[in-house]
Amino acid sequence: MIGERLVEDMTADERDRARRVDSILPVLRAAADHADTTGTFPAGHVDLLRDAGLLGLVVPEKFGGLGGGLRDLAAATYAMGTACPSTALAYFFHNTSASRGLLPLEAIDAGLFDADEIPVVRAFAEKVLTRMADGVWLANFASESVKTEAANITIATTASKVDGGWILNGEKSFGCATGVADYYLTSAKLDGHDTADGIATFFVPRDAPGVSVRAPWNGLGMRATANNGIRLTDVFIADDEALGVPGAFPKMLTRSRGSFVGNQLAIAAVYTGCAQNVYDEALAAATSKTFADTGNPVASSPVHQVLFGEMTPQLQTAYLWQRYQLMVETAEPAFKSKQDVFTQWRLGKGSVTEACFHVALGALKAGGTSAASMQGSAGRALRDLAMGLVMTFPAERGMLEVAEIATEAKANELFATAPAEVG
Repeated sequence: MIGERLVEDMTADERDRARRVDSILPVLRAAADHADTTGTFPAGHVDLLRDAGLLGLVVPEKFGGLGGGLRDLAAATYAMGTACPSTALAYFFHNTSASRGLLPLEAIDAGLFDADEIPVVRAFAEKVLTRMADGVWLANFASESVKTEAANITIATTASKVDGGWILNGEKSFGCATGVADYYLTSAKLDGHDTADGIATFFVPRDAPGVSVRAPWNGLGMRATANNGIRLTDVFIADDEALGVPGAFPKMLTRSRGSFVGNQLAIAAVYTGCAQNVYDEALAAATSKTFADTGNPVASSPVHQVLFGEMTPQLQTAYLWQRYQLMVETAEPAFKSKQDVFTQWRLGKGSVTEACFHVALGALKAGGTSAASMQGSAGRALRDLAMGLVMTFPAERGMLEVAEIATEAKANELFATAPAEVG
């Protein structure tokens, strides 16, 4: 299993689920170049993933899913990242939707909701999970262009209560699978709330009246993610398609092991899969090509020896950070506090993405002028991995937050609502 290069101690059940992932990799790999060139998500990939049962990978079996966990998701996104990082990233964000089902149910079990809130919370949570298990693609829309100093993600999209449901207005600047997903799982702030207690979640059908696509995203990397974002103009969402219970969002976040929804490690696995693939291709090219005058492999040159001497520990750095993070987020019983796990991730994400980018940079140098192509493996990987330097947060922000935690015992608030005057 390709995923075993990251998750080295798979159980028998994990290997069975990983076989499903391996079965689709040839199709992802064959479509990757064209998808990158055109900047479009291959429409056939939705059915491919659905038919393989992978849209329910991390959904418990009792809801109809495959019963996988974070280890499965990390192995899957890693393996897909070796074939088509764009598809891997979009697939990752679909799977983050599961947290909107799993964490509320854990919060119910922990006694965090009142008796009258439990039926509403449970119904929404189970709907998230059963839809994923049934093969529904959910695009997870939280990020917006509005920024505040207090948080990584600021919610400015508004939700106003009306008879029978809610009216949503706003714009989401980031969210893979725009125009591809069946539903946009959308975060919005409730009227009259100015803290994270007012963040609510809604199922927004892709073709609902008032939903439109933002201008095409001409991104630097991972161009085939359908990452245009959406605009919501007076979009009506029925009550039974919403989790509008005040306080539900922060309550569910308390149940994650470390990072805010407990699955962010799997996004770094995408980058590592991409880095491993470009490393393998660069090494294969350098060892198979020979110098015309001596017949020695190109890889024997001092320059290439230096480049691979730098790339190899960079790649291993990415693996070490991720494997340790995976261990601390999945160990039973837990042996680190939530804050320690969170702190580890804030450092680890930046370290992984920086290391992976340097692998792609080394591969570009090793390939020389002839390999410096937009469609070549090194050129595409360099652009794909540049995305990791900024997505969610750059390494510098992670280091700053860790310093604040260490020196000021400051708890980072990942989500916030925008001030009312922000339009």
